[in-house]
This record gives sequence, C-alpha cells and structure tokens, in this order.
Amino acid sequence: MTVRIAAVGDVHVGTDSAGRLAESFCSLDACADLLLLAGDLTRTGTEDEAACLVRELADVTIPTIAVLGNHDLHSDQTEAVVDRLQRGGVTVLEGDTTTVDVHGTTVGIAGVRGFGGGFAGRCASDFGEPEMKAFVRTTKRSAELLQHGLSSLDTDLRIALLHYSPVPETLVGEPAEIFPFLGSYLLAEAIDRAGADLVLHGHAHRGRERGITPGGVRVRNVAQPVIGAPFRVYELTPSTAVAGDGAQRSSM
Repeated sequence: MTVRIAAVGDVHVGTDSAGRLAESFCSLDACADLLLLAGDLTRTGTEDEAACLVRELADVTIPTIAVLGNHDLHSDQTEAVVDRLQRGGVTVLEGDTTTVDVHGTTVGIAGVRGFGGGFAGRCASDFGEPEMKAFVRTTKRSAELLQHGLSSLDTDLRIALLHYSPVPETLVGEPAEIFPFLGSYLLAEAIDRAGADLVLHGHAHRGRERGITPGGVRVRNVAQPVIGAPFRVYELTPSTAVAGDGAQRSSM
C-alpha cells in the first residue's frame, strides 16, 4: 500500500494571512493521506496567529501532524499556541509520537523540534560556559527523545518530523557560518540508530530539498521557500527491509 504524505514547513502564518493557504490546502484530501507540518507555522508565535492557521486548515480532513519551530516560540505563548492548534485538529508533537492508519498501513511519526549545534568536524560541545552547555544539551535531549520515539514505533512506516536539520546537505545555499544554528548531526545519529523511512524538516529557507543521513535515511527540507509550492507530496511503500541501524525500509 502506497502512502501519500503531504509536507510543508515555514508557512509563517500571520494575522494578515487569511486565504493565503486555504485555497491550496483544500486540494489536499484528493492527493494525500496525511499532512505533516515541519515547524515555523506562525510568524511570531502568538495564539491569534495559531488561530489563523487553524482557519486556513479548516477544509483539510486528513490527519494533520506538526512540530513547532523557533518562530512559534518567540512570543512565549507556546502552551496557548499548542492548545489552539490541537483544538483545531492538529496533533502537535514534541518528543512524542503518533500513529495513523492509512487503509491498513500503519504510519508512525516521531516529532521533535530539534536544535542547533552543527555537524561533524564543526560542531559545538557542552564544555565551558553554562550558556554553551545549555545550548548543546538542548540538542542532545532532542536527539534522545527522537531516538526513543522512533524506536518505540511498531508500525509499517516510520517518519521523523523535525524543524531543524539533521544533515548539512539540505542546508547548502545558506551561509556556512550559520549552519550550527540550523541543525545538528546528533539528530542524524539518533535517526540512524533507531531507523526510519523518511525525515522531514524545515527552517533553512535557502537550503535545498534533498539529503541523506550517514546511515542512508532520506531527508527532505520542506521549508516552503525551498519547495516553492504550498506543499510537497511524498509516496512511501513499506518493504520487507529490517528497521534500525540505518536500514532503508521503504521506496519513494
């Protein structure tokens, strides 16, 4: 059974965004089985902006799952934003999982925002100042939660939904100096240990769509400025490959 996954991130809905996404989103039910939102759903992270996004999604009836991004935390209204989205039918993940049944095929999604830190050879370490330790430990905790979530899923397909990138390939096009603020290799290590069929993230507006973890798991940057479309649809088909240790488990 092929599962069609619509994905987009960085839609940055504001209180003046009425109608900007609704017309495109109303076609989702015909072309996808579920919708995944890869963070930066709002412009400045207010409850009013979250309510605007819910209205834009009003005609979407397929399951909708999201993680938050850095913009969604800006106004310190995180709880209100999450509550408004969930009351509007959006499942918001942060270190946890959800499972969707698509015509008998189970799809498990492990979601975490992630954080920065950089990539192999050019990364931060939790040594020195308390601020640096806190920065890196935030990413370490995110990676731990992601690995645990993916490992806990006993489903036909497993997807990692992030905001920050686990690989540098999808950041190419951004200034190299800011790569440490766009993602972390620790997220990729977690994914490769647990196994997954697909990784989705946003955040890097000037990056590129396609990448791969060192263990061979496909990564897609679905930030709306990157995909240049209201959303992108990916098709996954379960295979008999064994999960874990970076094994591919589906075709796309």
